Amino acid sequence: MPAKSRFTRLDAFAKTVEDARIRTTSGGIITLVSLLVVLWLVWGEWVEYTRVVVLPELVVDKSRGEKMEIHLNMTFPRLPCELLTLDVMDVSGEQQVGVVHGVNKVRLSSQADGGKVLDIRALELHSEQEKAKHLDPNYCGDCGGVPQDANDKHCCNTCEEVREAYAQHQWAFGKGENIEQCEREGYAQRIEAQRREGCRLEGVVRVNKVVGNFHIAPGRSFTSGNIHVHDLENYFEGDLPDAEKHTMTHIIHQLRFGPQLPDELSDRWQWTDHHHTNPLDETRQDTDQPAYNFMYFVKVVSTSYLPLGWDPLASTDAHNTNEHAPLGTHGFGYGSQGSIETHQYSVTSHKRSLMGGDAADEGHKERLHASSGIPGVFFNYDISPMKVINREARPKTFTGFLTGVCAIIGGTLTVAAAVDRGLYEGALRVKKLHSH
Repeated sequence: MPAKSRFTRLDAFAKTVEDARIRTTSGGIITLVSLLVVLWLVWGEWVEYTRVVVLPELVVDKSRGEKMEIHLNMTFPRLPCELLTLDVMDVSGEQQVGVVHGVNKVRLSSQADGGKVLDIRALELHSEQEKAKHLDPNYCGDCGGVPQDANDKHCCNTCEEVREAYAQHQWAFGKGENIEQCEREGYAQRIEAQRREGCRLEGVVRVNKVVGNFHIAPGRSFTSGNIHVHDLENYFEGDLPDAEKHTMTHIIHQLRFGPQLPDELSDRWQWTDHHHTNPLDETRQDTDQPAYNFMYFVKVVSTSYLPLGWDPLASTDAHNTNEHAPLGTHGFGYGSQGSIETHQYSVTSHKRSLMGGDAADEGHKERLHASSGIPGVFFNYDISPMKVINREARPKTFTGFLTGVCAIIGGTLTVAAAVDRGLYEGALRVKKLHSH
């Protein structure tokens, strides 16, 4: 038997002669409709194939000895920069009292003048204005009456050094009255000039990735044993009118832990916008009482974002070699091969007057507030032992896409053939009835 005859017997698509075919108007319409349906369904299959989904995973966070960056941008419209202090402390025993690195203080005009920017100054331990303004190299200033050890005497040549000596002995400093260095530098005049001003605190603080807190409070801070206090003498000024009294009214423009996600990822993943990952952004708290305390309890969750082309080997190499890059941003410079390490957080807040009393204004008379504490804004953060991994993936492979296209074409044509056969048989029966 010829080879052609053997393959002919295997033909699963038997053909009919052209004379045996009947073409109808309804069949042509159904064919056009079927073609449109096939194109529409194939387009939907293509969109599904090219779509990128996020597959979240929850694992135990096994990182050790890591640091965490806190990006902060807050405005205090009724607290001058001269009285504002940022402190950080954690359960490991590390304390950053009067944080000075990576943070700027932006002086703002009073609210009546529109809160315009007056000056931007980095928090430095000793600025040019605070250096001793004298020419005698043998000058040794007194420390404002602070007792000193006979074997460890030192000079206080600037007002800042006198304030430091007072803080070490837990003395209230005030405006530096009758202190030579402060009168020479005009410390009291500087306090008076900024009395109606506001302040914006912006920058990055690097902390240990353990349970801790950071707070913004008025006055210079100092610690004695387990007690942390602030010099509040210049904060509470009773002779000021109510509209000019210092308060802890604040606006949190931005607070995040770790780097900000690129706009490309935020736009692609709608649930990763700033309102979901940074719930405290654009939060405002107002009070007319100087003795008022705001507390935020933050639960921080480590989060990794693995882009579609993420390569674990390339990402590990980038994280190990690029030590000088900001924490978590290694993936930005390595495209889709590097991961992005950041944090999400949830928060609950609480506020109370330091004068004590109950919460009758909130409808809870049974709640009693303690009548002690430091006025300020406190952020207590806790680190979750779990880590969230958001991995990008395509929901359908290319072979799955081809399988779906074949199923669409076959299924649509089968249904269309059944509909056409039904219409054709129905038309024949109607003709027979009319002929009888």
